[in-house]
Amino acid sequence: MSDNRPLRVAVIGSGPAGIYASDALMKSGKDVSIDLYEKMAAPFGLIRYGVAPDHPRIKGIIKALHKVLDKPQIRLLGNINVGEDITLEDLKKHYDAVIYATGATDDRDLNIPGGEHTFGAGKFVGFYDANPHFDEAWNVDSESIAVIGVGNVGLDIARVLAKTADELLVTEIPDNVYESLKTNKAKEVHVFGRRGPAQAKFTPLELKELNHSDTIEVIVNPEDIDYDEGSEAARHNSKITDQVCTILENYAV
Repeated sequence: MSDNRPLRVAVIGSGPAGIYASDALMKSGKDVSIDLYEKMAAPFGLIRYGVAPDHPRIKGIIKALHKVLDKPQIRLLGNINVGEDITLEDLKKHYDAVIYATGATDDRDLNIPGGEHTFGAGKFVGFYDANPHFDEAWNVDSESIAVIGVGNVGLDIARVLAKTADELLVTEIPDNVYESLKTNKAKEVHVFGRRGPAQAKFTPLELKELNHSDTIEVIVNPEDIDYDEGSEAARHNSKITDQVCTILENYAV
């Protein structure tokens, strides 16, 4: 790199990781020129296509990401699939550095007996967030549904399945998603975690929101409220973990 031109960097992926990486480069004190490559037509990745439609609070992060994209050092190049439309070797010829921030878009197989009859969370989230790379319609015709995993995505899916489609009309829910969820027959949504309350990965706010809908009754089996020595230590060392446990205990009571 010569001294009279900026450091040229290609960032692959314009989701939060790619945009925050670009922001860090601009704040590094170096003179940089950044090209953000995005395979979708629009930026923001997980925030646009991975957050439930009834969570505008989280989608509001887009405002902060916009401020970074507005910087003159950044250029956004959409509808370009790196690896197909352009190769890494091509990029190396024109940039001093390449950063991959593509995220994890594929679901991991559930390696258990009968796992071939399950659906990955990413596919369902992609559907209700109108990601053009996923199915535009789902037939939710089961009255009892199991959600395996106790993270925020698991709670998002459980909440979307437990709500009525009309409750989601106040959000930015697309018409095709509304039409599919309008035929949703789910009456029971069971959320399974392999460990105890202190190891759950959802946040207290997400957990409380389950009880904000008149169509949802949250039931926690009191027998599931069990803490070993490690769990007690986890509660003691983390205020968030302690809050999650307390909320679950209140649901159980």
